[in-house]
Order: sequence, then C-alpha cells, then structure tokens
Amino acid sequence: MSDGPLKLYWATGLVGLAGGFLASQVGWPLPWMVGSLLAIILVRCLTPWQLSEIPGGRKCGQWIIGIGIGLHFTPAVVEQVASNFGLIFCGALITSVSSVVGIWLLRRTGEDRATAFFSSMPGGSGEMVNLGARNGAVLSQVAAAQSLRVLAVVLCVPALFKYLLGDGVAITHAGSVSWGWLALICPLGVAMAWLWQRLKQPNPWLFGPLLIAAVASVGGDLRIALPDGASQIGQWLIGSGLGCHFNRAFFRRAPSFLGRTLIATALSMLIAGAAAWILSHLTQLDLRSLTLGMMPGGIAEMSLTAETLQLSVPLVTALQVMRLLFVLFLAEPLFRHWVGEHSTAGPDSKKGS
Repeated sequence: MSDGPLKLYWATGLVGLAGGFLASQVGWPLPWMVGSLLAIILVRCLTPWQLSEIPGGRKCGQWIIGIGIGLHFTPAVVEQVASNFGLIFCGALITSVSSVVGIWLLRRTGEDRATAFFSSMPGGSGEMVNLGARNGAVLSQVAAAQSLRVLAVVLCVPALFKYLLGDGVAITHAGSVSWGWLALICPLGVAMAWLWQRLKQPNPWLFGPLLIAAVASVGGDLRIALPDGASQIGQWLIGSGLGCHFNRAFFRRAPSFLGRTLIATALSMLIAGAAAWILSHLTQLDLRSLTLGMMPGGIAEMSLTAETLQLSVPLVTALQVMRLLFVLFLAEPLFRHWVGEHSTAGPDSKKGS
C-alpha cells in the first residue's frame, strides 16, 4: 500500500481536471479553478474517497499565477496605480474595517474575543491561524472560518461579476510570449519564493514570483505574457489544493458558526460593493475593478478573476495586497489594544461586550 498516497495524488489531479473541463464547457468563470474545487469537494463529501492534496501543487499553481500577475505590470499601469495610492489605501482600509461586522456577529453568539477576531479578519488562512495561536483563539474555528470565506468568495464573486456586471472594459496588455525572458523570470521566481518562505513572509509562492515578474516587466517594459494554457494549469493546481481542505466533517462542524461566517462574508461583500461604487463616482475609475479589488477574497483568486474578465489586474492586485498588509501589521496590535482596554474596564464590562 506504499503507492496508495501516490494514487490519491493522481486521482486528485484527474478529478480536478474533469471538474475544470465540465465547468469550461458550461461557460463558468474561472472554470479550471472553480470546477476543480467543486469536483474535489463533491468527491470528498459524497464518497469515502478522501483525495489528498498534490504535494507542492498549490505552490506551483501560485508560482505560475504570480508570474502571470506580475507580467501585467507596465510603467504606464504602475504610474496609474501610484497616482491613485490614496484611493487604494482607502479601499483596502474599508475592506479591513468591514471585518467588524463578523466580529460583532460571532461575539453576539458566544465566541470568545480571539476566535471571533481572527476568524473575521480578511487575511490569509495560515497567517490568521498563526496570529490566533499566539492570542488564545480556537484554531479549528479560525481555520474553518478563513477557509469558508475564501470558498464563498471564489464561488460567488466571479459568477456575479460575469453574469451581473458583464465582461468589463478590455485593458491594453500585449499577449506575446518571450521564451528568453520567461526562462530568466521563472527560475528567479522560484528562488525569490524560497527566500520569501525562509523569511517567513506571507504567501511566498505568490508574492515572490509576482515581485520578480513585475520588476522585470516594469524595468524592461516587456509587455509579454505567459503562454496559452499556463493560467489554466495554475487555476487547476490552486483549485485542486483548495478543495482538499473540505469534507463532510468540515461542513458538519459547528454549523451555526459556519452560517454566521457566511452571513458576515456576505455583508462584507455588500459593504465593499457599496464603498467601491462611491469611490468610483469620486474618481471615475472602473467600478468593476474597484469592486473586485475590495472583495475579501484571496489575491490570486481575485487577480485571476480580473484577468478573466479583462479588468485592471494591477489595480485589483494593489488593493488586495494593501488589504493584506493592513491585516497582517495591524490585526494583532488592534486585538491586544481591544483586550487591554477591556481588562482595564473591569469585570462588569464582560457582559455583552
């Protein structure tokens, strides 16, 4: 039975491919990510076959997508993003502050402060679990809430954007492939990801390659892209990896907690949409790109959605990265200030707070 896990890895890939192909046939947005994600969740929930994550598969997918996102950056779009730094700052801040809704909902229904706080923060799952561990949160609840938030956003947002808001305004980005430049950028992306990981920085296999590709693209004004099919491979690997985090036990665990997490995620998305509408009218920037950038989802997933719908990938990425920085650097100090403020208020303040 030593080859059992290997067979499961192969099965994971095949099930993901089948789901991606079916989703592409029905015209679902981000088909190779959403299709593989749903197919693997269905197999893990409806059968005794607990598919295992492909070793290194999600990292490889993030590496591919990171390079693809970075290649969208050109001197012109970097100048546009820089000129709208204030808007990006405000948009990311609004998305981060909207997590108060989730904290309030979870506190009202009995969760402790640490669990409610780090379950509601729109940051990466791994980072929030680590912060929660240092501050006494129930880690299984934090991990479940973060995973469910990403799942809900990935399943809902691309579909809503495509079917309610249309395909967006096409952006000018040359699609030529330069194998010479890619032969330089790709291994440097791996090296940067490894270094980023050694430095214990967030999302190393996305940010490392993204940084290398963006610097090369801007510095050389390359205007190149990944070859056809690369994005689909990245989607498939990421979707297959995400799907392996869900099974019947996940959805049976504390259903009321998961339900409140879904409500909080939906409210955060509504707040982000309303704020993006206001900011769009104030700045005349594309409403779709602003809204997508302010969604409480993952950077790779939202940037891929922007690419698929022909929106401004750099603007969406900048908003998502700024939000992540807010959460990573401010979440723990704010939580400790909250706890410290409560402890100095005396025991009577515990009720209903």
